[in-house]
Amino acid sequence: MRTETNEQKLLEGLALNDRKAIETIYKQHYNMVQSLILNNNGYPDDARDIFQEAMIVLYEKVKTGSFELNCQLKTYLYSVCRRLWLKRLNQLQRISPEVENLEETVPVEEELELHQQRNLDFQTMEKSMKNLGEPCKSLLEAYYLQKKSMVEIAENFGYTNADNAKNQKYKCLIRLKKLFSQYKK
Repeated sequence: MRTETNEQKLLEGLALNDRKAIETIYKQHYNMVQSLILNNNGYPDDARDIFQEAMIVLYEKVKTGSFELNCQLKTYLYSVCRRLWLKRLNQLQRISPEVENLEETVPVEEELELHQQRNLDFQTMEKSMKNLGEPCKSLLEAYYLQKKSMVEIAENFGYTNADNAKNQKYKCLIRLKKLFSQYKK
């Protein structure tokens, strides 16, 4: 019971980007993942990469607020890392006949596919933003990343009023959407 409470606190800390919680998760579970990777055709760098990816998957899950851990955190992380490593081995065609089964596993295929799709979408969006051009790129960054108001944007970009800035933002979004769908194909 106490372990569940501690793990729940770690997950809550992870959702809040609490450095101490993240360090604790690393200290408690990284060696297990490193053993998995090293014993199955991997290198220390691979272990770091896979564990980092698993932490991102876990972070994205707990950040939603609806994530329920139905097993030990150790088991969940092991399962995610195992799936990620199997995919990596398959991509590199270094797959061994059978990956050692150190712990029980939980199904995480859908989560990994969703995570990978999200990563592809982010890459596509990054490419789209790079090719969007000015002033659209700066205007969208000012609004969405820097959280500036339309009044501030109008002043900074030389528009006569906030409505004109809003209209320009809309046009920029249309251009970005076209680029995104073009690169996504």
